[in-house]
Amino acid sequence: MTQTGLILKSQRFRSEREADWKRLESLLGLLEAGKRNQLSDDDVIALPLLYRATLSSLSIARTISLDRNLVDYLESLSTRAYFFVYGTRTRLDERILSFFLRDWPAAVRALWRETAIAAGLGAMGALVAFFVTLRNPAYFYVFVDRALAGGRGPRASTAELTRTIFDTHGDKALGFFASFLFTHNAQIALLAFALGFACCLPTAFLTFYNGLMLGAFLALFYSHGLGVPFGGWLLIHGVTELFAITLAGAAGFRIGWALAFPGSKSRLEAASDAGRLAGTLMAGVVLMLAVAGLLEGYGRQLVTSTALRYAVALLTALVWAGYFYGPRRPR
Repeated sequence: MTQTGLILKSQRFRSEREADWKRLESLLGLLEAGKRNQLSDDDVIALPLLYRATLSSLSIARTISLDRNLVDYLESLSTRAYFFVYGTRTRLDERILSFFLRDWPAAVRALWRETAIAAGLGAMGALVAFFVTLRNPAYFYVFVDRALAGGRGPRASTAELTRTIFDTHGDKALGFFASFLFTHNAQIALLAFALGFACCLPTAFLTFYNGLMLGAFLALFYSHGLGVPFGGWLLIHGVTELFAITLAGAAGFRIGWALAFPGSKSRLEAASDAGRLAGTLMAGVVLMLAVAGLLEGYGRQLVTSTALRYAVALLTALVWAGYFYGPRRPR
């Protein structure tokens, strides 16, 4: 084919398809400028269609060896469109905002059944340990590790137990105490999640065992007439902490259940879907544990009024309940 014939063929090829290229280029210009709100519903629907039409044009242009400048233009246009059709479409700040506004609360609501099961196991463990320890205080150390008890045991006097509730422990101890308890609680939560793949059994045990520890402590303080002060001391951070551990257990249950009963999906596909949902939830659980660590190491030591502790506990309960389960605008 002569040079003149090639030019004419290229011009005819361009004239037949150029309107679609120009429209795609216009839409990409708006997206790249951050003006997504200016796109209509028809524009959003047309974007992938225009992208595929441009790819088709590029393939034809390469096959029949059209003008090199035209091929380069189509390659550039296709590459730009690819990142909006298939690539990352949000900035980091938008992704973070989406996580807090939609993704995390949606993951928590989606796992409400697993959350109820984990909460039920924790409550059952607490009741068992409470009544067993109340009847025989010697069982306290069956449920609570001596290192975690920190001197709070059956042999402690009422005065000693009272000091553990209201003593501020000094500023330096606060940071160490917060770090130690955050690490301990994070380990329980992460293990409850990570071991869920084993048919949910380790997750069930950990959530139940965490309830046993709580019930043993409650029985100890209740037997010394310190049930109400202990409740304030515990709940100022415990609302956030126990909820985080419960959610971690729920994430573990979701993965274990998907592996054990994948339904119509393959086990790999079911585990992948469950893992994405559970992973989103666990990212938020880590943040909750950090908040609980601050409340545990600082808040409850600096706020020594039992009434104020219950007020903070109630406030955190309302905040988490409203955040996760409150009504939301549709996207």
